[in-house]
Amino acid sequence: MQVRLARLDDAEAIRAIYNREVTTSTVTFDLVPRSAGEQRTWLQARSGAHAVVVVTDGDEVVGFASLSPYRDRPAYRTTVEDSVYVRHDHRGSGVGGLLLHELLVVAAGHGFHTVIARIVGNHRASIALHQRHGFALVGVEREVGRKFGRWLDVAVMQRLL
Repeated sequence: MQVRLARLDDAEAIRAIYNREVTTSTVTFDLVPRSAGEQRTWLQARSGAHAVVVVTDGDEVVGFASLSPYRDRPAYRTTVEDSVYVRHDHRGSGVGGLLLHELLVVAAGHGFHTVIARIVGNHRASIALHQRHGFALVGVEREVGRKFGRWLDVAVMQRLL
């Protein structure tokens, strides 16, 4: 498996991974799958410091991770939020660790100071992944999301770079 920066031609593979989570899980609070055009626009907006990395197994993208601005106000510009998604048939194979490690290298290289992870409260695998990479739980937002008829908590984790 290899880790690299995402390219525009990865958009469809990223969209397939993401849309499966939109329609079948609570790991994202999006309710509507992304169109091909929306996915390309999203990927184009994440070049430079707010990067996307992918893990490939052969020629296939099997996971992706991204950095996004944490908040709009200027004082937050050195803080980013991370997202990590692994294709369902590659979970437990180390893809998440490869992605998060590389994302932290990219974040540090672009001068960010803090990375925030906002994880649906019952997602033990993602919480454990972030803990293994030096994130600490800094709070829980109770019942801030609603999906599939359930109220959802968000665990907030942080790592200083």
